[in-house]
Amino acid sequence: MSQPLSQKTLLRWAEALAGIAKTGIGFTESQFERERYEEVLKVAGDIKVTADEGIDGVLDAEGYVTEWMKDVGRGVPGYATPKVAVGAAVANENGELLLIQRADSGLWLYPTGWCDVGYSAPEVVVKEVLEETGFEVEPIRLIGVLDGMRLGASRIPLYSLLFLCRAVGGSMKIHPLECTDAGWFRRDNLPSPTLGAERWADFIFAAIEGEHRDVFYDDLRKPVWRGEE
Repeated sequence: MSQPLSQKTLLRWAEALAGIAKTGIGFTESQFERERYEEVLKVAGDIKVTADEGIDGVLDAEGYVTEWMKDVGRGVPGYATPKVAVGAAVANENGELLLIQRADSGLWLYPTGWCDVGYSAPEVVVKEVLEETGFEVEPIRLIGVLDGMRLGASRIPLYSLLFLCRAVGGSMKIHPLECTDAGWFRRDNLPSPTLGAERWADFIFAAIEGEHRDVFYDDLRKPVWRGEE
């Protein structure tokens, strides 16, 4: 018996279809083609709202279409790509990892943030950790590249660049709008619920312990498009 599609798969398909349609709208000069791409956006919206709310929510799918259309640009600026974010694996002198409890979901994760225009990725790391936790950090090296949708950290397409960092100053002062709690944790006492630890914990703690591995990233699905994790 075939297995039902997961919510993650439906969301991925919806965003992929939306990306194709937005890019098509951005490049086409044909009104006919534009209308066809807009129809594809509507189908993508139906898929996404069904994944979120069930089939009874399909009448509300136009909201997703409206949001997607706001992102449409002309030519190369309109080419739909994932957003870029950073993550900070911050270690202290005791080999513990800094985690925050996110205010939006209640889940525990290392500090993260969107990449701001005008900053390099390591500069965003320094800024985000200071803003969210009060600690000053020094980025050491890139250790991972993660798909945010596969990690479960995002409902929109994003790539997260994960940097190993060293705490060099400051003190715990959590941002009241972004965090509800924060702390230092060993591999064997991660708080619950921690988001995606099965994907990143081994790599992060190996790096904290001085092991120099290659940059890790998500495994290929097999087949690449239709495969599950």
